[in-house]
Amino acid sequence: MSLSLNPSIFKAYDVRGTYPDEVHEEGARAIGAAFVAYLKASRIGVGRDMRLSSPSMARAFIEGATSQGADVVDYGMIPTDVLYFAVARDRLDGGAEVTASHNPKQYNGVKMVRREAFPLSGDAGISDIRDMIAEGRLPAPAARAGRVTAKDVVAPYVDHVMSFIDPRLVRPFNVVLDAGSGMGGLIGPLLFDRLPCRTTRLCFEIDGRFPVHEANPLIEENRRDIVERVVAERADIGIAWDGDADRCFFIDGAGEFISGDFITALLAEAFLLKHPGSTVIYDLRASYAVKDVVARYGGTSLMNRVGHAFFKRRMRETNAIFGGEVTGHYYFRDNFFADNGFIPALLILELMSKKGLSLRELVEPLKRTYFISGEINTKLASMDAVPAKLEEIARRYADSRQYTLDGISVEYSNWHFNVRPSNTEPLLRLNLEATNQRLMEEKRDEVIALIRG
Repeated sequence: MSLSLNPSIFKAYDVRGTYPDEVHEEGARAIGAAFVAYLKASRIGVGRDMRLSSPSMARAFIEGATSQGADVVDYGMIPTDVLYFAVARDRLDGGAEVTASHNPKQYNGVKMVRREAFPLSGDAGISDIRDMIAEGRLPAPAARAGRVTAKDVVAPYVDHVMSFIDPRLVRPFNVVLDAGSGMGGLIGPLLFDRLPCRTTRLCFEIDGRFPVHEANPLIEENRRDIVERVVAERADIGIAWDGDADRCFFIDGAGEFISGDFITALLAEAFLLKHPGSTVIYDLRASYAVKDVVARYGGTSLMNRVGHAFFKRRMRETNAIFGGEVTGHYYFRDNFFADNGFIPALLILELMSKKGLSLRELVEPLKRTYFISGEINTKLASMDAVPAKLEEIARRYADSRQYTLDGISVEYSNWHFNVRPSNTEPLLRLNLEATNQRLMEEKRDEVIALIRG
């Protein structure tokens, strides 16, 4: 028997929609069963975030998984990156986190990984699960239902994250933290209680209603509280997490949001100081700050297409020590090649300590040299228009160096840009950089006019 689920909830990297009209317990039960069937898994892990619907959604997912005979390790309420850690450390066949990440409170969903926390994606796994459910191809329940055991991995996880730095080096910085009422409120105290920093902690009470602001620091209004406190407290740095805490974001002492490009460059520096000659992966939207910093410290930088499945595969292939995306996803070889929202916070504090500089002082040379547009989105009537639009861009800049790794990347000696279609909605995304502010603004407006023309 098939179950009618809105196919749009099956995204490029996860399952996500509004609860209970698009995602619900019946759907979660079917997804749990299909996940086990797809992986042919005998033992999986399940975690959940703080959303009000997450306990019942996780229970339903577990019921579906055990109906197929798989044993389930229930890790309870944990951030997504703790689930990744648990799946890899405990050598499970796969795992699922019930979460809608940074989305508003009415959303929920599931992030799924296979062995070693390697992600399922739209191309590999998520579409198969969608089709199995839609076509009524779920296998019959197993003769023996799987067993459920509860396990707590938070303490070993915290030890693991702390192993990325030498805490004795960290100076007593003045730090403002904002967990957004999300999962950062679970792990943040356990890490910062081990450091000498003086902390101001905002929204550390975990609450899936997000009573103060949404847990999406990429939106400016959600940063208002942390920015005000950083300035008022004359803090050295502000750190904010998204809802499921697999990403963190940084504010400097003047209250300015630091782009993911520059954080990637700083994290690359942090690793190359410890591990000279290592390989770093960066995404094709990123500032040239990343490859220039890697070259300055004697490392190898490799440009990669956007998306965590692509990053994790390339990092494994090249044994890269670190990878960074401009959206705040940071990947670590010694974290099973998975992304993590807490390791970057500790590494930046350690780098500030080693250099005796505030975050603003660390970033200042980059801001003087690299002028970036940030991501600018253009909504399309239909994705059918994308190939013709990318072709038009290629013709207009025919005298440039061009790549088609993901959308189109165009390079000149003093400016460059990437235009790529969104994986999840009918949008074209522009990221552009130039060697001075005037040129950046001029070329940004020129390319936007071409995209929207």
